Amino acid sequence: MKPVPHATSLRRAPVQRRSAERLTRILDACADLLDEVGYDALSTRAVALRAGVPIGSVYRFFGNKREMADALAQRNLERYTERVTERLKDARAGDWRAATDAVLDEYLAMKRTAPGFSLVDFGNQIPVGARDAEPNHRVADRLGDLLSGYLGREPDADLRRTFLIAVETADTLVHLAFRVDPAGDEKIIEETRELLRAYLARTLD
Repeated sequence: MKPVPHATSLRRAPVQRRSAERLTRILDACADLLDEVGYDALSTRAVALRAGVPIGSVYRFFGNKREMADALAQRNLERYTERVTERLKDARAGDWRAATDAVLDEYLAMKRTAPGFSLVDFGNQIPVGARDAEPNHRVADRLGDLLSGYLGREPDADLRRTFLIAVETADTLVHLAFRVDPAGDEKIIEETRELLRAYLARTLD
């Protein structure tokens, strides 16, 4: 079992393995319930019941459901980064088009399969976290750090701005695709892919 990242919203970081496993169960339960009942009907008590832990265990880590959703968003970002990293192992170094496909495809895969992701993703759908740490900035910074080495580029201000614009654009268009079709409208997704390639070519070619 992979460890849960220490989210900034945690009241107390898990130290022992048993505590980390309990936190994982809590976040898994939170994700499942988000799909079943939505954020408004989500409660810490329901999460504790689904996770099979005392309500006090939930409050040991989180003060409220918003903090729990924020921790889930951060875990999603960690898992997303891992998936993109794994995907890039088979790609040719410096091939930014393959990197762009990996970034978009893995996001779509999580959107379609990861419990709770359609409501929380990285924190965009439900406004979680601090205002000065907007989710798309976190995603763009993480991708900048990840892809700069793969692309043989320094993650300078220009490259980070490019990634932020690409992330903001993709986020808007992917959400449009899933509003048009719950499975993700393929034509809108392909237009998104072409738009990203055209924009990134100005900086990366």
